[in-house]
Amino acid sequence: MTRVLQSGRKEALSGETRSAVVFLHGYGANGADLLGLADPLAEHLPDTLFVAPDAPESIPGMPFGLQWFPIPWIDGSSEEEAERGLLAAADDLNAFLDALMVDEDLLPEQVVIFGFSQGTMMALHVAPRREDAVAGVVAFSGRLLRPDLLADEVQSRPPVLLVHGDADDVVPVQSLPQAAETLQGAGWQDVYAHVMKGTAHGIAPDGLSVALAFIRDRLGF
Repeated sequence: MTRVLQSGRKEALSGETRSAVVFLHGYGANGADLLGLADPLAEHLPDTLFVAPDAPESIPGMPFGLQWFPIPWIDGSSEEEAERGLLAAADDLNAFLDALMVDEDLLPEQVVIFGFSQGTMMALHVAPRREDAVAGVVAFSGRLLRPDLLADEVQSRPPVLLVHGDADDVVPVQSLPQAAETLQGAGWQDVYAHVMKGTAHGIAPDGLSVALAFIRDRLGF
């Protein structure tokens, strides 16, 4: 049984929703953490609704932090618990995306998924396993989980933009070329990459500018 994800939202500036960007936050944060990015993006995407769901699980000992799934090397959980959490969160996110498209009368090709860190892990796991390709995936500072399963489980191949800081001490920048190689090996034609120089585990202005150009192109602005 899926869990209903609570989410914040910023309505389309034009008053007419023709597309949506779905922000997926990182470990220990919540939807509001990324929703602030809607402000600099919205003026360039006037017909776009921005939504930012909260991850479904609280983190023990972190009252206000949320997670999509447990991370063994952080919380001491088992690999089996992490895998169960990932699959359960994937079901939750798929249900959220399905409901969003129905409620807002949007097609998959009008929706971009924008992840950061653990949110990127969710985006890169869920989007390729959906039957209909979304417009694109923006993947900041994360990694592609279970690369060994991707070729067998892929259902669609949306364009992917991988962005990472070269000074990231949380998720190594080497995760970017590893993800790109796996995606291309699984048949992706549209994989783009940008390395943010001198950037740690975060989103720098140059990375956001590249992401905006990618989103505008994918949504036809």
